[in-house]
Amino acid sequence: MVKTLKLALGALAFAYAQKPRADVQNAYEQFLKDFGKHYDEVEKQARFVAFAENYEYIERENAQGHSYKLGLNEFSDMSMDEFKMSKLGMRLPSESESVWGNIPSGGMHKVSNSTLPKSVDWRSKAVTPVKNQQQCGSCWAFSTTGALEGAWAIATGKLVSLSEQQLVDCSKKFGNQGCSGGLMDNGFKYEEQAAVCTEESYPYTAKNGICKASGCTVGIPAHGVKSYVDVKVDDENALMDAVAKQPVSVAIEADQMAFQPYKSGVLTKTCGTKLDHGVLVVGYGTEDGTDYWLVKNSWGAT
Repeated sequence: MVKTLKLALGALAFAYAQKPRADVQNAYEQFLKDFGKHYDEVEKQARFVAFAENYEYIERENAQGHSYKLGLNEFSDMSMDEFKMSKLGMRLPSESESVWGNIPSGGMHKVSNSTLPKSVDWRSKAVTPVKNQQQCGSCWAFSTTGALEGAWAIATGKLVSLSEQQLVDCSKKFGNQGCSGGLMDNGFKYEEQAAVCTEESYPYTAKNGICKASGCTVGIPAHGVKSYVDVKVDDENALMDAVAKQPVSVAIEADQMAFQPYKSGVLTKTCGTKLDHGVLVVGYGTEDGTDYWLVKNSWGAT
């Protein structure tokens, strides 16, 4: 079956490549150089099919004058199905569990009575540089560490990059499944009872491994994480209030086509409810009359 599929993809790519648009073919060759892609001829042609579809989608969307721009990036020769398999990974709880699992949190976020600032941006104070989960469904771990990095920086004045690999390797008994997915709440619960390792001492490998937390450099001491609270569902005012205090771990539906080639601007596609990706809200504001959430992703700096 696999061999037949490969041959079918190769034949499809070859058929498409017989009369490719010159601009698409040229863009593909430049793309391969820009991102250091090296394929044998069969895979090169097969990936050209995905690239051509993505290229034409980008052109169509950008021509419509949206508040956002799409562009080529390192994912432009991946089909949407392949992209979803490798870049998402938030594991929704079962129907017997609550929305965020059956692990108790510290309750609900209490909205203050103070006037909220018109805009918030934590990037210069409480956010580490963008990281890359690579071909591993560990987005939940990056969302977890991002929230902890922000809270610790605000509490202590020290911004420390924390280890996602520790969560991938060590939090399985709390319900997470490493590169096969997980939930941020389960990550927080693990971090409540463990010393949190620094990124440098427990580096990311993008694969499941054996827990090595005992020999790491401690970024947050054991029990330094006291608790976590949930923000009320569908309450944007409550989320704004929470984000005004610190970066907040959230889940989104990222299996929408526009996420893969996103480049800039306010992404105004309809938000889905099939939550499949953990990210970090690091601010909010308004741009050209459109309100936005500022979100840190874990798909690399490009």
